[in-house]
Amino acid sequence: MAILTVQNLTKRFGGLVALNRLSLEVEERAIHSIIGPNGSGKTTFFNCVTGFYKPEEGEIIFQGVPINGLTPDQINRLGIARTYQNIRLFANMTALENVLVGMHPRLKSTWVGAVLNTPYTQEEEKQAVKRAQEILHFVGLKGKGDFLARNLPYGDQRRLEVARALASSPKLLLLDEPMAGMNPRETMEMMSLIRRLRDELGITIILIEHQMRAVMGISERVTVLDYGEKIAEGTPQEIQNNPRVIEAYLGTSKAVADVTR
Repeated sequence: MAILTVQNLTKRFGGLVALNRLSLEVEERAIHSIIGPNGSGKTTFFNCVTGFYKPEEGEIIFQGVPINGLTPDQINRLGIARTYQNIRLFANMTALENVLVGMHPRLKSTWVGAVLNTPYTQEEEKQAVKRAQEILHFVGLKGKGDFLARNLPYGDQRRLEVARALASSPKLLLLDEPMAGMNPRETMEMMSLIRRLRDELGITIILIEHQMRAVMGISERVTVLDYGEKIAEGTPQEIQNNPRVIEAYLGTSKAVADVTR
């Protein structure tokens, strides 16, 4: 069953058509990758789904509910979270504080409760810290909650971004190049984490990634964009053997073999 359905999505920036009548479905509990050359519309798609951009045409349906026109915070509360291509942590806050910020949409205490420091607010804050520590442990950052985000190694900063997104209890998680700049060991660890997000937490994943070995090794389904249009969709094996994908993105048949061995 589809958790996300996109129909004829079109986004323009002046005379540039960044997305042109894009339609796709993402099945629940799937790992669905979106690939394509730089400028093909991948991040624009994420920005439309999460409410940062308003599309000119088309419809976005999440769990049967149209979300066109909703604000990013409203969409997040419905159960969609994301990470970013460029790390956007609160650098001078601790890892634990970064996760607590991500948890904010799920907290119910009001500013009055915070000012008066009511028992309800105290208990909710206590439970929030406990949950944040559990999330840090899950992503491999146990014991690093008091580290400033800017002092964490690059791979740990990527993990912290995932942890902050998890804090809002998403049903659908959009990961924008989470393995960018990682060494082979870090890449394998991130692939393992993504699988655990789906297998252990039941979260549906949409992944933008340029590392083809990772994409082909982790995805059930792959959508290929070029100049804002969907040019192919299928299993990793089908995408590897698609002549149009080879021409538009991977270059040659040998290139496909090289990156997927």
